[in-house]
Amino acid sequence: MIDYPTLKIIWWVLVGVLLIGFAIMDGHDMGVGTLLPFVGKSDLERRVVLNTVGPHWEGNQVWFITGGGAIFAAWPLVYATAFSGFYWALLAVLWALFLRPVGFDYRSKVHNPTWRSIWDWGLFIGGAVPPLIFGVAFGNLLEGVPFQFDNYMASTYSGTFWQLLNPFALLAGVVSSAMITMQGGAYLAHRTEGAVQHRAVKGAVIAAIVMVVAFIAAGFWLQEIPGYRITSVIDTAALADPMGKTVVRESGAWMNNYRFQPMLWILPLLAITAALLTAALLFARRTLIAFVTSSLALVGVIGTAGASMFPFLMPSSSMPNASLTVWDSVSSHLTLGIMFWATLIFMPLIIFYTSWAYRVMRGKVTIEQIEANEHSAY
Repeated sequence: MIDYPTLKIIWWVLVGVLLIGFAIMDGHDMGVGTLLPFVGKSDLERRVVLNTVGPHWEGNQVWFITGGGAIFAAWPLVYATAFSGFYWALLAVLWALFLRPVGFDYRSKVHNPTWRSIWDWGLFIGGAVPPLIFGVAFGNLLEGVPFQFDNYMASTYSGTFWQLLNPFALLAGVVSSAMITMQGGAYLAHRTEGAVQHRAVKGAVIAAIVMVVAFIAAGFWLQEIPGYRITSVIDTAALADPMGKTVVRESGAWMNNYRFQPMLWILPLLAITAALLTAALLFARRTLIAFVTSSLALVGVIGTAGASMFPFLMPSSSMPNASLTVWDSVSSHLTLGIMFWATLIFMPLIIFYTSWAYRVMRGKVTIEQIEANEHSAY
């Protein structure tokens, strides 16, 4: 069996892969939802937009569900603390997501402009709100979350919902929202043509520029935010015990990993370069390659956040020593081992059937197709 410290690192990587998979796959249909009211000027054009993601969006939810399940199983303390501290924010995500299935299924069933317009904006909310809130959550993780443990190791969140909406977290939300909109625009440009494609390209290019500017601004700001550093000796093979270490906060600490491992600078450079390259490729109508580079930009952004925080998962601003890390907030050796082999079997299956589904339903979605399938298309 793989040793315990190695499994802890493997699961840090695997959860990162699941978050990236969620951002790429579920992110592009959320990005399409965000752009829906702006790239579709008529009912037929909006139905074209919906049918680019309609056959796949439910399947893409598997990345979201699997990511949440992996955090619950691999990092139970993180799951419990985050879901209590970010309770109202996560409820807002859930309420926004409610609008997606009913919007896709019922939007085009009634021939009424008001009805369809309401659901178009409902799908916009379902696509725009979750990325924004997830970005805000990551921003708060980098600043530290006000929680502490009592003598019974029960965590207590001492902040408020409005404290989550601080300036740096909102900037992180802009980065997240822009990169998901860019991803959706790149996908939409690849699946459409004519006026819809032109507007999708414009939206994706604007989003790419906003993402790059906000990402660079957040990087400079992060150097001034007090980060976290472990000062005591860590037993990487020990069982979960978040109070068994000493942590200090100091300005610039989030940049330490980049100082010790200069190769990590590849990640932020990838985010910036890939986003700018996406904009250039979209202008040249190289839409498939643009979608690939947009996906690489997402890898760079999420990878940058993960590399900056490692080994921290959820730092505590009110009790730094209680900060949750890769080493001391994980499940048992046996649990991580069983989950690893299950993931090794099922993740390739997910990738295979997802690839097959997209290959079968590839090609442009046109107004003529929607008119010919008036009663079956979304």
